Parts: sequence; C-alpha cells; structure tokens
Amino acid sequence: MSGRAMNENKPSDILERYSKVAIIGAGVIGASWTAVFLAHGLTVVVNDPRDDVEAVVDGYIRKATPTLKALGLPTQDLTRKLRFEANLDSAVSDVDLVQENGPERVEFKQDLWARIEQHVSLHALLLSSSSAKTATEQSLKMKNPGRLLIGHPFNPPHLIPLVEIVPGEQTEPGAVADAVAFYTAVGKVPRVLRKEIQGFVANRLQRAIFRECCHLVLEGVVTVDELDDIVTSSIGLRWAADGPFRSFHLGGGPGGFVSFFRQFAPGMEAAWKSQAAVTLDAKSQQTIIDQAQASFAATPPEKLEGERDAKQLAILKALASVKANG
Repeated sequence: MSGRAMNENKPSDILERYSKVAIIGAGVIGASWTAVFLAHGLTVVVNDPRDDVEAVVDGYIRKATPTLKALGLPTQDLTRKLRFEANLDSAVSDVDLVQENGPERVEFKQDLWARIEQHVSLHALLLSSSSAKTATEQSLKMKNPGRLLIGHPFNPPHLIPLVEIVPGEQTEPGAVADAVAFYTAVGKVPRVLRKEIQGFVANRLQRAIFRECCHLVLEGVVTVDELDDIVTSSIGLRWAADGPFRSFHLGGGPGGFVSFFRQFAPGMEAAWKSQAAVTLDAKSQQTIIDQAQASFAATPPEKLEGERDAKQLAILKALASVKANG
C-alpha cells in the first residue's frame, strides 16, 4: 500500500495496518512510547536486555496512566497486549513497525538496523527515536534502507504531541507519508523536516534558548527560578499559543513582518553578532546546580513530574478548546 493511499485512510485503518509494534530499548522514551501504543490498542513487544525491564515498563505505564486517561485514551487493562521478548530477532519477526530507542551511538544503531532488517517484514516501518543520529548515518550498514527514518519525539512522548519525522537520503517517500499517517493516528503532531541536520529542530531551539538562560544566570542578571518565572509568564505563554514567527508577525502590527523587520532587524542582527561566549565549566555548572537545588531540585522528582504533566495537560486542553470553538 502506498503512502498516498495510507494518508487517505481513517486512523482506525492505519492502526489496523500497523497493529503490531516492536519497542527496541525501554528507557524513559521507549516506556513512554509503549504506553502510547498500548493506549491506542496496538499489540506491543518490548525488547531490552535489562533484567528488570518488565518491572520498569510496568511501573512507567502505571505512572503514565492518569495522564493517558486525562487525554481521553482508554486505560482499562492497558497491558493486556504487552509482552516482552529478550531475543531481538524474534521480537521483530512479526511486527508492522519498529520504534527504536537505543543508545545514541552510531555504531550501535548501524549494527542494530542491519540485524533487524534481516528478520523484519519488508513492509514494516523502521523508526528511530534518536535525537542526534540521522537516518542516513544509521542506515549505512543496511542493504535496503528505504523504510528507515527518524521519528523523534519530545519527552515524554505519551504527553507531548510533537514528533519530528526526518527521512534519510534513501528513505522512500511512501515511508515518510506512512510515518506521518501512523503518528497522526496515535494522536501525535508529526512534522517532516525538509533536510537532515544535527539535532533536528526542537532540540536546536531548546539549546539556543538554554544557552542564553545560562548566560543570564551566570552573569548574575537573574536567578534560576526567576528566569523560569519570566519565561512561563511571557514567551513560554506566547509561543505555546502561536509560535515565534506568528507571534513576531503580530508584533509588527498591521504591516506584519515588513514592519517588524523595519523596526527590529538591525538591533536583532547586532545583538546576535555581539553575543558573549558561554562556558559551562565546573564552576559555572555548580552555580546553576546550587540555585536549582535551593529552589526546586530538593522536591521529589515524582512531584515535579506530576505538576509538569498537570500544567501541560491544562495547556493542551485549553488550546484544543480554542481550536474547537474557532
């Protein structure tokens, strides 16, 4: 079935087509993907060499269940279609889709995909959650890399909608279309990158912003918690609603970007050129660690995660309500 045909089908048809999924690597990302796929009724087999993998995944799913329920997904008997398979060859032999979440070592991924393609069905989608290694890099030892591409989520995948889809140089167009259709069917917001670039898009933006965050704290302009408050009370709120480009278009008034650039471009360009270097040496790191510890790091991670998830759910629900009534 072609990618075009897949996109014309209903989500239920797509999920039926990709009803059997293999999760390779069950760390935080892999366990979260497992919860997402199970909540959409898919059969999931998890492959991970850890001795405690079953307990780790079961525990993560229990922790994620309230969030899945708040998102409107069924959560009763959630692990009914979950099984664990220690043998990689057996784990992928009868699946329609592989979501890989292994270590960010290119040699590891190259060997992994070369082995997987020997045992997986020819029609299966091969997706990597990698945030650093491109599909082209990962596929160098494969004989037929046409179904391999990046499906990079933003953590945690069971809550954050974005999935960056990044095809490699030999990825088939149909595989890209099929990946978009699949991720859409499991409630994600897939966006296809038009070219491979290290770090993809979301992480590059996050790094650029965090660079300036560290600079402002290390220069003594603000503290860690003060900066967080500034972001969540300004650009975080604004960009959650509209994103940078639409926001700055509105910032230009009736003239949009024509007016915006006329007024602000010279100053922004000068500021970009004059940015000071930021060095995260041991002393700088300790400054940030000490402030974070004094503000919020002493709070149990489970409590912080619960608060984070509740806030993000509230934002997602509010945005969905506006769209529904727009």
